[in-house]
Amino acid sequence: MTTPAPIRQPCPPAACTCGHAQLLATDGADVRILQLTRHEERKLIERLENLQSVEDLHRLCRRMHELLGIGVRINPSHNEVRSVRGLVIEFDEQLGLCRKTRDAIPAAIRRALVRRPEIFYRLLDGYDLLGA
Repeated sequence: MTTPAPIRQPCPPAACTCGHAQLLATDGADVRILQLTRHEERKLIERLENLQSVEDLHRLCRRMHELLGIGVRINPSHNEVRSVRGLVIEFDEQLGLCRKTRDAIPAAIRRALVRRPEIFYRLLDGYDLLGA
């Protein structure tokens, strides 16, 4: 006998625009994102804050997409990038992704890049205009 995977508790009404109820009501919808409980979210945030390399960052982004369906894009801003704040961290449009999670993941990535600037520089080197 297998137990179903725990799902995230819905946000209070009018506090979030995640569409938790709408996602559950839709037949055939991708509900993997609901497996990101608050406890699992804390573990993910901790893992993102303790990045060791740019490859680790890319691997975590791939794993988030594979396991939860969260698509994350990290690109330099169109303006000059002088600090970690110059990075644009965007998510693919997805029902079920809580507003707090949308804020927590980029903040954790930025904290990791501030703590380990060599990862930030390697990430920017990937967008080098000359392709060096």
